[in-house]
Amino acid sequence: MTLLLAEGKQLTLQPTGSYAVVAITKHGVELARELHSTFPQTDLFYMSKFERGDETERNITLFDGNVRMLLPSLFKSYKGIVMIISLGAVVRMIAPLLKDKKTDPAVVVIDDKGNHVISVLSGHLGGANELTKQLADHLNATPVITTASDVQKTIPVDLFGRKFGWVWDSAEKLTPVSASVVNEEPVAIVQESGERNWWNYDKPLPSHITVYETMEEAIRAKPKAALLVTHRLLSNEEQQLLHNGVLYRPKVITLGIGCNRGTSLDEIEQVIQETLKELKFSIKSVKAICSIDLKKDEEGLIAVAKKYQWDFTYYTPEQLNSVKIDTPSDTVFKFTGAYAVSEPAARLYSGADYLVITKKKSGNVTLSVALISH
Repeated sequence: MTLLLAEGKQLTLQPTGSYAVVAITKHGVELARELHSTFPQTDLFYMSKFERGDETERNITLFDGNVRMLLPSLFKSYKGIVMIISLGAVVRMIAPLLKDKKTDPAVVVIDDKGNHVISVLSGHLGGANELTKQLADHLNATPVITTASDVQKTIPVDLFGRKFGWVWDSAEKLTPVSASVVNEEPVAIVQESGERNWWNYDKPLPSHITVYETMEEAIRAKPKAALLVTHRLLSNEEQQLLHNGVLYRPKVITLGIGCNRGTSLDEIEQVIQETLKELKFSIKSVKAICSIDLKKDEEGLIAVAKKYQWDFTYYTPEQLNSVKIDTPSDTVFKFTGAYAVSEPAARLYSGADYLVITKKKSGNVTLSVALISH
C-alpha cells in the first residue's frame, strides 16, 4: 500500500504489530527491512522511492510526501515508534504531538548505520527504555538511555513492581517521589505483601533507601519520601506517609466464589465490594476469582472478571475435593460433585494454608477470601 501524505489528510492505519518502524534514507531502509524481518511485532513504513517490489508480499507500507504527516496516525495506532532518522529531526517532528507520559507512545531513534539506539520518549511508562535495550541487543548497537533511575541503577518509581502487575493508587506523587529517589534523599520502603524480588541490580540497595518492617517504623523515621506496598487500606495515621509517597497495590487477593445459576454481575460485585470494605482490603489488589468448572459459563462471574480484568479460574470437582475443609456439605456435593466450592477454590489458586474469610454467604453468593503469599 502506498500513502500520499499531504497537509490535513487523515490516515486510517490497520496495525498488525505493536511497533512502527520508519525510514527515509537508503541505508535506513536497509536497516529497517532487516529489523522488520527479524524483530517481532513490527510494521514497516518507508518512502516509495526506495520500493523493491516485494512490499505487498511483506506487508510493508510505502509513502510519498513528508514523513511528518505520517506521525499523528502512528502516535494513535502504535505502542511504540522506531525512527531511523536523525534525533534532531525526530524531536522537531514529534513536539506538536506530545500530550503526557501516561499516553504518549514510546519513541526510539536509531542512527543510519545502526550504531546507536536512543530512547527518546516515554522511557518508563511507554517502554522506550526496554525497547531500546532489546533493539540494541538485536543490532549489537550501543543503547543510549538517559533516565536518571536507569543511569544510577536505582528504583524507577513509576515502574516499581509493574512487571508483577502492581498498580498504584494515585499517580499524583510519582514525580516528586522519583526526584527524592534520584537525588538521594531519605526514602522509606514498607512492603506488607506482594513479590519480594523487585531489586534486580547486582549491587546493594542504595544507602538512602531503607526498608522498614512496619508503617509505624517508617513514620518514626520521618523520610523525605515513601514507597508503600500493601493490599490494605491505610489508617489515617499511616496516610501521612503519602504526603510524599506512592502506594502500590500488589495482586495478592484471591476470591473463591460459589453462586446460584443466573446471579447477576451487580449482586456478585456488591458482595465482593462489601466484603473487601469490611476487611479493609483494596479491590485493586484482587488478582483472581475462582470457582467450580460448572460455573465456567456463568455470565455474572465472567462479567465481573472482565470488568476488573481479573483472572477467572475454575476447577473440577475432583480438584476441589482434594482440598481438606472443615465443613464439607453433602447438599453441595449432591448438586455439584464437590463438597464445597468457594473455600477449596480460593485455597487451590492462592496456595494459602488458611483463608482470611473461610465462607461468607450473602444472598445468591458464597465468598471465600485468601491471600497469595510471596
